[in-house]
Amino acid sequence: MIDYSKIPSPCYVIDEERFRNNLSLIEHVSQESGAEIILAFKGFAMWGVFDILKEYFSGAAASSLHEARLCFEEVGSPAHTYSPVYKSDEFKKILRYSSHVTFNSVNQYKKYLKILKKHTGKISPGLRINPEFSDVNQSIYNPCSPGSRLGITADELNKGMPEGIEGLHFHVLFESDSFSLEKVLKIVEAKFGKFFPSLKWINMGGGHLMTRKDYDTSHLINIIKDFSKRTGLHVILEPGSAFAWEAGELVATVEDIVENQGIKTAILDVSFTDHMPDCLEMPYKPKILGATDPAAGKQTYRLGGNSCLSGDFMGEWSFNNELHPGDRIIFLDMIHYTMVKTTTFNGVKHPSIGVWTRDGKFRLIRKFGYKDYKKRLS
Repeated sequence: MIDYSKIPSPCYVIDEERFRNNLSLIEHVSQESGAEIILAFKGFAMWGVFDILKEYFSGAAASSLHEARLCFEEVGSPAHTYSPVYKSDEFKKILRYSSHVTFNSVNQYKKYLKILKKHTGKISPGLRINPEFSDVNQSIYNPCSPGSRLGITADELNKGMPEGIEGLHFHVLFESDSFSLEKVLKIVEAKFGKFFPSLKWINMGGGHLMTRKDYDTSHLINIIKDFSKRTGLHVILEPGSAFAWEAGELVATVEDIVENQGIKTAILDVSFTDHMPDCLEMPYKPKILGATDPAAGKQTYRLGGNSCLSGDFMGEWSFNNELHPGDRIIFLDMIHYTMVKTTTFNGVKHPSIGVWTRDGKFRLIRKFGYKDYKKRLS
């Protein structure tokens, strides 16, 4: 249990115990199903705790040259890399840090085929496919929407699979359950199954929220085992959220209370647009320790960030007691898909990053200052 009074504000803090619990569960799924499960950096890239990660896992999925290099240097293994497009001046470097490279289009694959042939046996090439079906409700996370730029449809492969391709990759889930995967797999098999005999692997992407309390991991294990037995393909999963799900918080402090037309706003030392941009993108309302949705008889506040963007606020929440400057606000589940998207808009100071260790101590990993802001701009 984290003692938030010992955490500096503002600060992202990950609980080592909860993080290890997630890793143990994911490791169990991997061992029982036979699937290779790797961490997707786009959801969680806090390399300061990769020493813990490496006790359980040895691989990661990258979406850029920088992520591939981070995997190679900090996880200690080459990355499974996919990008919507590869730049010519970066591609050779990507190969240096990768074991698998997946292409978004046949044109991209053909563009780099000569270079790939020089790495035969070292780099396994694949194609991202678009099954044109997804259970995702949030349009921003739906790669199968009409006109999607992501992945190759079955119609585009009517002349056959390009020579040299060893695997297929689909990523159509978002914080989904195993039953959504089951639906997708039926469509993938129906549309692309004829190519399976010539392939070695299939990457089922991310969005498998197997560490959520209501997730049926036994069902997931059975799906993967059955698929592998029928097809003979090596199965790869690359969840991001599942690794750090509910494993850490963003600690903030109330700096001021303002009121306008009966709406009280607690202004914090953090920003939604800078430090919790995914809340505004989806949008979604984060949970706060000790707070509820607006309730009669309780003190109700809108929460505002410390940037000058008018829309840098969310609300409303009710608290048992009146808020005052100096009170702590603990935003729950703020480690995955939050830290990776932060900015320094307005020059607002970035929260520190730390770990609450298993022996009940706070370990500061990184503190940010003026130079971090300045070096991003020139």
